Amino acid sequence: MDGNRFLDNLKDDFRRGALAQRDALSVEARADAAKVIAAAPLPVELPPGTIVAGYSPINSELDPFPLMRALADKGATLALPVIIARNHALIFREWQPDEGLVRGPYGIFQPSSDADEVDPDIVLVPLAAFDRAGHRIGYGRGYYDRTLENLRRIKKVTVIGVAFAVQEIETVPRLPHDEQLDCVLTERELIDLRRL
Repeated sequence: MDGNRFLDNLKDDFRRGALAQRDALSVEARADAAKVIAAAPLPVELPPGTIVAGYSPINSELDPFPLMRALADKGATLALPVIIARNHALIFREWQPDEGLVRGPYGIFQPSSDADEVDPDIVLVPLAAFDRAGHRIGYGRGYYDRTLENLRRIKKVTVIGVAFAVQEIETVPRLPHDEQLDCVLTERELIDLRRL
């Protein structure tokens, strides 16, 4: 077995374990965590016109919408990802909390094609597992890694993993194409990796 395949298999094991921890949280605990995170200060400035991309939560993911609404109240422009299946990548379209969403690939809700495409300054990233070095395990399709790599080529962007504290693992196996997080925000703490 080659090294990359070994790491992929290891990631699969960590992913299953972290998702089981996340799934075991009660609905109330998830809602409480989303409220705590929405009230927490972000480690970056939000000058007028800052574009913050969140995500539409699926399964037992932490719901970022309370945080996104709080950021919109502070003047941020919001966006959500749109899956471009043929490229295995994402684009971001502007979105307001009162606007409806349409069901996209994998059943994930996203803005309609009428919404303006934007390049965010801050990206809130869902994940299955994370470590304190800023590495994450997603769902294995690589959408965020490809998208963040492309976005970081064109502008400075702050990437914040949003998760429950129970999703932390000691060390995430890292492959060369894996994009690193700048921060991780959980209901317990903000892990700011930009100073490390």
